[in-house]
Amino acid sequence: MSTATYWQTIDVFRELARADPQREAVIYPDGTRADGLPDYRSVSYRDLDRWSDAIAEELIGSGVRSGTRTIVLVLPSPELYAILFALLKIGAVPVVIDPGMGVRRMVHCLRAVRAEAFIGIPAAHAVRVLFARSFRHVRTTLTVGRRWFWRGPTLGSVGRTATRPLPERVPAEPDDVLIIGFTTGSTGPAKAVELTHANLAAMVEQVHAARGHTAPDTSLVTLPLVGVLDLLLGARCVLPPLIPSKVGSTDPAHVVDAIERFGVRTLFASPAVLIPLLEHLCAHPVELPTLGSVFSGGAPVPAWCVAGLREVLRPDAQVYAGYGATEALPMSTIESRELLDGLVERAHRGEGTCIGRPADRVEVRLLGITDDPVATWAEAEEPAGPVGEIVVAGPNVSTRYYWPEQANAANKIADGDRIWHRTGDLGWVDEQGRIWFCGRKSQRVRTARGPMFTVQVEQVFNVVAGVSRTALVGVGTFGAQRPVLCVELAPNADPGATLTRLRTRAVEFDTVVPITEFLIHPGFPVDIRHNAKIGREELTRWAGKHEDIRR
Repeated sequence: MSTATYWQTIDVFRELARADPQREAVIYPDGTRADGLPDYRSVSYRDLDRWSDAIAEELIGSGVRSGTRTIVLVLPSPELYAILFALLKIGAVPVVIDPGMGVRRMVHCLRAVRAEAFIGIPAAHAVRVLFARSFRHVRTTLTVGRRWFWRGPTLGSVGRTATRPLPERVPAEPDDVLIIGFTTGSTGPAKAVELTHANLAAMVEQVHAARGHTAPDTSLVTLPLVGVLDLLLGARCVLPPLIPSKVGSTDPAHVVDAIERFGVRTLFASPAVLIPLLEHLCAHPVELPTLGSVFSGGAPVPAWCVAGLREVLRPDAQVYAGYGATEALPMSTIESRELLDGLVERAHRGEGTCIGRPADRVEVRLLGITDDPVATWAEAEEPAGPVGEIVVAGPNVSTRYYWPEQANAANKIADGDRIWHRTGDLGWVDEQGRIWFCGRKSQRVRTARGPMFTVQVEQVFNVVAGVSRTALVGVGTFGAQRPVLCVELAPNADPGATLTRLRTRAVEFDTVVPITEFLIHPGFPVDIRHNAKIGREELTRWAGKHEDIRR
């Protein structure tokens, strides 16, 4: 299907509802069975279409118009998708954000959007009322659940069917803003990303291509945007019980139950879900004959987890490690068979982590490592060595930020009519066009001998017996930093023996020879949502204050 087909996103959804009205659209948990497992209900494509019409009618009557920025803070649920499709039918712009960043940071970000409408669960509205000055532009509200101490309609009072046809809407242009999504802020300040109708269209096509253009069946998703993409492909979307701000708390037994009960063909989840799932399947082996593909995203998935999933799933199942960002999803993928065919061993020798070839119609370039803005590609410098900043362009890549304005200068490069996005990630491209990720630019260690890159170094040490994971940090002033390796020990590991093995390995590879200082940490700080992205900035401060660095 051409991109033009998808520019009118909501028309695609309406056509799916007409073509197969009884097809289940969203299957969601509702209560608990006698055996302790979740009970489920479902809403069909026809009912979801009608429900979103009713919500759109209510919002139009409350003053929401095309272009109205509307904060949406709703848990993954059929209500969430009905609201999102309602806003698309109006032409309003949903604003979504990860609540896991913390209330004050979230309020600071949302204040900058100056939204005029606010749709959320009671806890979200309580934040809106308590921080009223930050939401002073809001004129329209809708509460999903019981209203507490504020006015305005609730979703329950709206009903499930519109009383009259919705007014005709001016067709959207491909470059019109469709949604504003905030980056998580786990590796830098959160930014408001503008995604257009054309961006979403390309994402739908790329997801379809990644699955081999097979007809959609049943998907289990843990990220709301992936659910939108799947619904636009006609999938049955299964939502397991989870807390969006703490995905790692998801019970793997519930995930297995949902896969078995609904015949899930495709699973999309972060390592925070996949690692406990693998542990559960190892402890409680069970066949999952319908599960044909697993896609990981949201945070880097360890190679050992990919290898483990290959062992517990059916022989022909495909396990993909994905690479992407809010600004560009997906950027690249690699399937487990290729990854495990010698590429993991290369990572352990200090080459970085292979994250695969660019996604469909995504182009990759390398930029010389600099923290300065690069306005045009004519000003761009080549990398001094093999490693540079990964820069991407493509139909799914956002070309601008809504906020802050300076983020556009810092992260976008003009190339004629084309805009390239600076990922802030460092890597290199091999002779087969595969990208090797070496670490975040902001987290590189700048020593007197030159820069050192976190992931490139850590992969060398993570295979040492007794090590759970490592994190490279730099202590001292830029240009003269001492590289220090923070070490999180595996359970029951002997600290002295592990440190000896680390020192021995440090002299075996040129990439890590400069490291002579090792520091055992009781437990790395990580992002609250995925429990995977290491807070190296916090570790750097900790290491700098520590007076007993073991040499």
